[in-house]
Amino acid sequence: MRSYRIEEINEIVGGILTKVEDTTITRLMPPLLADETTLALALSEEEIDNLAKTKAKAALVPLGVNLEHISTIEVERPRLAMMKLLHLFYSAPDTPMGIHPTAVIHPDAQIGNNVSIGPHVVVSRNSKIGDNTKLLAHCYIGKDCTIGENCLFHAGCNIGDCSKIGNRVILQHNVSIGADGFSFVTENPDVIEQARKEGQVVEQNTKQKVYKIPSIGGVVIGDDVEIGANSCIDRGTIENTEIGDQTKIDDLVMVGHNCKIGKACMLVSQCGIAGSCKIGDRVVIAGQAGLADHIEIGSDSIIMAKAGVTKSFPEKSIIIGAPAVPRKDFIKQLKCMKAAEEIVTKFKKYEHLLSALEQDAE
Repeated sequence: MRSYRIEEINEIVGGILTKVEDTTITRLMPPLLADETTLALALSEEEIDNLAKTKAKAALVPLGVNLEHISTIEVERPRLAMMKLLHLFYSAPDTPMGIHPTAVIHPDAQIGNNVSIGPHVVVSRNSKIGDNTKLLAHCYIGKDCTIGENCLFHAGCNIGDCSKIGNRVILQHNVSIGADGFSFVTENPDVIEQARKEGQVVEQNTKQKVYKIPSIGGVVIGDDVEIGANSCIDRGTIENTEIGDQTKIDDLVMVGHNCKIGKACMLVSQCGIAGSCKIGDRVVIAGQAGLADHIEIGSDSIIMAKAGVTKSFPEKSIIIGAPAVPRKDFIKQLKCMKAAEEIVTKFKKYEHLLSALEQDAE
């Protein structure tokens, strides 16, 4: 079991220690789940209040919180301090050095130094695996792929042909990179094309044939990217789909073919980005938001949860609603709805008088 003195913990996070007694820390927990060898993480007002009931002898708290009965480490950014401490207690997955006997490595593949390749992993023709990279069980690497150094691919990841993945990339369980894009064409204009052009569906063709458009582009992922479990990044139709450095993608996210995602973006669970969208740097796309195809979102924008984005927005936009509008406009809409509700209430109150006037007029 790992253990640290309270002074060591304080040195790691660069905090202000107010020590009540000597304490050895063996784990991290919220105050109500903490015991005497736990550092209680009191990052919110509620958790700070819970320190009155904790069994812990020490707590991590925001600046300005000082308690007489417990040692405290005050920090300016509690969540950043928590990140540093979690790295102390994190237990990485088992990744024995070398190639497991059940792995299938093509003779033309290039395997770097200190690589860990787990059970039933497949590395296909002409693919390159960088130094210190770890591929856990049942990962599949297609042909002509380049995987950078110090990557970690969890179990079940599938990397399609011609994908290029940078250094220090983490793929969580069952990520799909480089599957064919959702690209199809019909012999005649389909209902979507009609609706876009005419504003309505004009004709029906019950014998319409739908043809698959093959994807010959790839996927290019930058350095220090993390992609959550069961997320999908499709390969480009002709050009590459791209994910910029430092971008973090949550579980169950869909990024369509030809998309260009900038640097240090945050894509939250269950959001979907249709094909050929361009997303700037440091953009946040919250949970269950959806973007139509060929949209551009400027850098430093925030797309709020469940937004339905049907058009492009400039940089530093805050976008909400379906169809999505700037946050200021959305608030105006809410105020108008509230005002309309009051008008309807007043109308109902005097509706009988209006009916009486109409009868007199007749």
